[in-house]
Amino acid sequence: CAKKLLAMTDRIYPQFATHNAHSVAAVLQLAQGEDNFEFQRLHGMGESLYDSVLRDQKCRCRIYAPVGKHQDLLAYLVRRLLENGANSSFVNQIVDTSITPEDIARDPFDQVTGLGKDIANPNIAQPRFIYGEQRRNSKGWDITDIVQIKKIQQKRESWRKTTWQAGPMLASGESDGETIEVFNPANGADLVGHVQQANMADIESAIQQACDGFMNWSETPVQTRAACLRRLADLYESNAEELFALAAREAGKNWLDAVGEIREAVDFALYYANEAERVDGIGEARGVIVCISPWNFPLAIFTGQILAALAAGNCVIAKPAEQTSLIAARALELMHEAGIPKPVIQLLPGAGASIGAALTADARIAGVCFTGSTITAQHINHNMAKHLAADAPLIAETGGLNAMIVDSSALPEQVVRDVLASSFQSAGQRCSALRMLYIQKDIADKLLEMLFGAMDELSVGDPWLLSTDVGPVIDVAAKTKIDKHCEAMSEKGKLLKQVAIPEQGLFVAPTVIRLNGIEELEEEIFGPVLHVATFEASQIDQVVDAVNARGFGLTFGIHTRIDSRVEQIVKRIKAGNIYVNRNQIGAVVGSQPFGGEGLSGTGPKAGGPAYVQRFRKNQAQLVESDSSFEVDSQHLQNLVDDAGKLETLQDRDEAINQVIEILGLDFKPGYADEARDMPGPTGESNRLSVHPRGLMLCLGPTAEIALNQAMLALAMGNRAVMIADGIRDALTEFKRAGLPVTGIEGSLNPQVLGQVTGIDGVMTQADLQTKRDYRQALAGREGMLIPLISETNAAERLVIERHLCIDTTAAGGNASLIASGG
Repeated sequence: CAKKLLAMTDRIYPQFATHNAHSVAAVLQLAQGEDNFEFQRLHGMGESLYDSVLRDQKCRCRIYAPVGKHQDLLAYLVRRLLENGANSSFVNQIVDTSITPEDIARDPFDQVTGLGKDIANPNIAQPRFIYGEQRRNSKGWDITDIVQIKKIQQKRESWRKTTWQAGPMLASGESDGETIEVFNPANGADLVGHVQQANMADIESAIQQACDGFMNWSETPVQTRAACLRRLADLYESNAEELFALAAREAGKNWLDAVGEIREAVDFALYYANEAERVDGIGEARGVIVCISPWNFPLAIFTGQILAALAAGNCVIAKPAEQTSLIAARALELMHEAGIPKPVIQLLPGAGASIGAALTADARIAGVCFTGSTITAQHINHNMAKHLAADAPLIAETGGLNAMIVDSSALPEQVVRDVLASSFQSAGQRCSALRMLYIQKDIADKLLEMLFGAMDELSVGDPWLLSTDVGPVIDVAAKTKIDKHCEAMSEKGKLLKQVAIPEQGLFVAPTVIRLNGIEELEEEIFGPVLHVATFEASQIDQVVDAVNARGFGLTFGIHTRIDSRVEQIVKRIKAGNIYVNRNQIGAVVGSQPFGGEGLSGTGPKAGGPAYVQRFRKNQAQLVESDSSFEVDSQHLQNLVDDAGKLETLQDRDEAINQVIEILGLDFKPGYADEARDMPGPTGESNRLSVHPRGLMLCLGPTAEIALNQAMLALAMGNRAVMIADGIRDALTEFKRAGLPVTGIEGSLNPQVLGQVTGIDGVMTQADLQTKRDYRQALAGREGMLIPLISETNAAERLVIERHLCIDTTAAGGNASLIASGG
């Protein structure tokens, strides 16, 4: 760097700020006697060094001192302390009497080369192995390195004008569906490709071929299945430049997002390969799974859904988003190249209203994996309940009204950085994106001023260009809806800031809108639109409660320097992924499992330890009920309300064991509910924990089954309502032990499930028809999707997962890295 600067003194005036004698000597050597540069030092530091240098070398040195207020200087002073306080710092060593002058004067390069093979710190994992020896990290591309940038540009350029072709990819036969054109959302004149749409004949062919191929694939050794996934990871990386081009031209992804897209897809392949081997022998494959993926992560989520189902031994029919079928088709070609047989994974591009609806209404389908809107998930659930088996899973990850709280102790520069990324990266088209920012009143004006200034530096434009920060939205419908919202807010005088955008292309201006609170947001605005509100320091609990009241629970951000406040908010917020002192987008596979709760999804978390297992079927028992008394809706509502008022015990295990002994039950939950630390880079804490779902209906149908259901619910921290004949004595013992259980003898009319409020799950091992009736009644409810749990020991279904990610460097340094220094 110094050499390059000194070679351009005809255009620039190099200035070198250092207190390190090695650095000073290197600059003097490179300058070769020239004097068209200067050194700089802090007032009060490096005085003896520069007295000697100025005397002997006749060069210049500027003395400077930081001037400003506490809030301006604190971060600067912390950085100086960390730099100069490090053991390896020249300033630190020069005053350390235990270090000899010869060691201090030794050439730093000699010190490094002298380490040889021992140069790597054994306590710090290399990037490739941050997840351990069992799974390599995905390849990274440094888009700040000019050498790597040029390599990517050169290879990617061959795809600049390519017109891709895609259509139904069936195990056998050809389609005759209509073909549509696909255009670049940033440039309507750029024809990206043609996609032939699937028709009803293609659907029938795909389902039949998948059913025929299921037995062979499910009986294929798990090591063979896993090897296919690992080969796919390698193929994605070796075809990265083409995938970069597709991501930019079809999906509007800039360089940063395109790199993240491919890395996440590779991580899914490698992680699920390991998971396939880990869960092998637990349950059995389900059959044919339909995977319906979104356009905002057209490779990553598309890949993750499919590979989890395949890893579990299922066959898959993939229905990609209409807007991004070209990259999906290319991914499928690579899957086949990796060795996955054609009947095992097939592609049906087309409209969700026709293709998706038909697939989710076919009784031969064993389950559905979906990412998209909450409303669409509810439609799919209703369709499945009517036509599919009652235990066919819907694994749904839906949207959110994601919020962030910033208190007065937060560092404004970090907040602005993270709010920009959370709100405007990917043009705000992430389900995890920040929609509602709450700022403590004391700092709101200053923080917004900084945010608006940072927004002025955003480059909105063609994602093909490295300089672009914010690309287009996906289609005309998306742009129209977002623009309409912004215009309505502007008419109400709530518009605070908008950024200039190109005239051509589907661009939406990054926007900030003032609201009184999240209750004013009628729905998620899926684009680069940030809403802000202020709060008093005493109102943090009310803010969290307001966010919870909306029913969504996907991501949540916290910016604060107060540890007790983090603990206070984390205990109260109902969100699947919580981020502290960092942005709230992005979830690294195997490190930050991703997924929400409430209206934001069903769980389990993608990229987490429970995900692949959900695509396998556990043991279930079918028992008919012969109870003559049917519990009506009012009876049930009273029981649910009463159970909701009961306190859960701190020492629930002792009380549960007491009931087990008295009733003579053979009960073992068999599920660990402790929080676990997840692997990841230094400077970041990642912890996955499970929490009770809430109130579980335990419908037996026999007393013995209902008792075991209630015990399992209690063991996982839930409340329970039991309905079955012969449970009177058990209810007495539950009450005596102080456990949160209510109940009544009898059976439940399925229609009642559509009327009662306050339930979070239903457990039953009833006969097939009764289960189907229960499923249909639950699907008819508004709001979150209530799980019907029919497995005999499904403790993992009775909890929700939450992940907490903390940037531990935000306080001013990487403490974990320092601790690893040995």
